[in-house]
Amino acid sequence: QVQLVESGGGLAQAGGSLRLSCAASGHTFSIYAMGWFRQAPGKEREFVATVNWIGGSTYYTDSVKGRFTISRDNAKNTVYLQMNSLQPEDTAVYYCAATNGAVTQESYGMDYWGKGTLVTVSS
Repeated sequence: QVQLVESGGGLAQAGGSLRLSCAASGHTFSIYAMGWFRQAPGKEREFVATVNWIGGSTYYTDSVKGRFTISRDNAKNTVYLQMNSLQPEDTAVYYCAATNGAVTQESYGMDYWGKGTLVTVSS
């Protein structure tokens, strides 16, 4: 089992920045990729970004490309999401997720989830 704990959510103004962190513990040797998904009020959970644990390849949804950066620190078993140029439509609960498999950009491919952290962007 892998446990994921997010931190770093909060309130930001449009154009501002926030940094999310997600620390993994437990059987972290089994992780293939970690990433972030988000769920806005009244909407389905959607993919935001993932990073492969070995090699560091990154993937982003189109709406955050050029604004968000995902990174990982293998020694700390931690993944980060630097969010710049935040917009009100980025308001959502952000969930950290990890997978042992190769499906890294779909919710159904994730094996472990954090409890989520709320990001609110005011206009």
